[in-house]
Amino acid sequence: MSSPAGRLYLVPNTLDFATARSAADIGELLPMRSLRIAAALEHWVCENAKTTRAFLKRVDAVCTLSKPLQALAIVELPRPVKGRPADVGPGAAADIVALLAPALAGHDLGLISEAGLAALADPGARLVEAAHAAGIGVVALPGASAVSLAVAASGLDGQSFAFVGYVPSEAAARAVRLRELEATSRQRAQTQVMIETPYRNQALLDALVASLQPRTLLAVSVGLTLASEFTRSGTIAQWRQAPAALPADVPAVFSILAR
Repeated sequence: MSSPAGRLYLVPNTLDFATARSAADIGELLPMRSLRIAAALEHWVCENAKTTRAFLKRVDAVCTLSKPLQALAIVELPRPVKGRPADVGPGAAADIVALLAPALAGHDLGLISEAGLAALADPGARLVEAAHAAGIGVVALPGASAVSLAVAASGLDGQSFAFVGYVPSEAAARAVRLRELEATSRQRAQTQVMIETPYRNQALLDALVASLQPRTLLAVSVGLTLASEFTRSGTIAQWRQAPAALPADVPAVFSILAR
């Protein structure tokens, strides 16, 4: 008789790993239930093994790990070929299913990204889909998500919003994309939420201010959950009147709502 399947836990990471400024006790950033479950897990699928080990060291300071860190099984998600989604290519689906082997053998399995909640504005959705198809229970643990925190702090429409990820880095293509998102926002009365690599924060802000209509609302949330975090929200006209400089080493979330 086969063992009952374990569960796939979506374990939230903190939002501060992209910066060296954080020294916060992880117990102040994540719920104790999430930390206890993370400490008990012996099998992990992750976006980045180094980041995951750093996360688990912080967990261990609050909730003792069930095994020494070096004894835990930590496997990275398959990295997609540049320009193609992660589930495209020979063997891609089989590679994803293979990651569920511990759960199919009866062990609970953790899925974690570099920051925030896996599969939400981060890799992992294909593994979650495969878990459902295999009859493995999926549990999303509570913790911070930069997208939800930014929308809540923005003052923009939180009843209808879309996370659109990254926009093009090339200036002309970026301007076209930003105007498309503005038109979509106006047509649907919907907040459009985007992110950028921190060193391009300023370039994206400058492009938003230059490309969008004066009455469009823009909110920028910087360093969420850090002691230095802030959110600024106003019309494009107001941003033009009072330009801002953004840090190049701290994650930011950008939200727009066209009027």
